[in-house]
Amino acid sequence: MEGYLGEFYLWTKALHIVFVIFWMAGMFMLPRYLAYHCQCEVGSDEDQKWIERERRLMRIIINPAMTVTWILGIMLVLNIGLSAGGWLHAKLLLVFLLSGFHGMLSKHRKAFERGERPKDERYYRRINEVPALFIFAIVLLVVPKAF
Repeated sequence: MEGYLGEFYLWTKALHIVFVIFWMAGMFMLPRYLAYHCQCEVGSDEDQKWIERERRLMRIIINPAMTVTWILGIMLVLNIGLSAGGWLHAKLLLVFLLSGFHGMLSKHRKAFERGERPKDERYYRRINEVPALFIFAIVLLVVPKAF
């Protein structure tokens, strides 16, 4: 593919996919962690362990993976241009929404850290499937580039 990335385009694309996988792995884990966290008493030893697990998951895996995904994604967009087609605009919209979901989970994690339980266990078990819906739609937009 031509563009400013030249021969590094495919390497950039490959790394982008790897970091998307890391980001999504964390996005699948965090709602499940929060569902399990709901089951323990606020202030207990178990509560403190879940707080630390969730903090590490966000700081070591999810946040860095999302950041690198965005950086590499922007590089790829700049390489192909925004006129690539409607598929790209739809993908970007979904990635913005997924980033908002990431922010919402981060807010919930911080509430748990403060001893609050913003939602119940069932809620977190249900939203655990949200990243899968986003990935399904994004892959169907990016691979066939139907429009």
